[in-house]
Amino acid sequence: MTDETKENEKSGLTENLSAVGQMIIGEIEAIGGILTGDPVTRAEGEFNVEVGSLHQETNKNLTAIEQNEELHQDTSNEAAPFRNKAQ
Repeated sequence: MTDETKENEKSGLTENLSAVGQMIIGEIEAIGGILTGDPVTRAEGEFNVEVGSLHQETNKNLTAIEQNEELHQDTSNEAAPFRNKAQ
C-alpha cells in the first residue's frame, strides 16, 4: 500500500467521522427542539442530519471513484510491459 493510498484512506475516514458527528449533533438539536417546542431548533437539527447524511454518501461515492481509478492505474501499469514486448 502506497503512502498516497494510506493518506486517502485516512482522509476518507476523517470525512466519514465528520459526517457522522454532524448527524449526531443534528439528532440532538432535533430532539431538543421537540422537547422545548422550538420548531426552528428542530428544523435546524433535521437539516444537519440531512447534510451529514449527504456528506457521508458523497464521501462514499468519491472513495469508490478513487479506488476504481487506482485499480485502473494498477492494471494499466501491469499491462504496459506486455505491450512493449509485443511491439
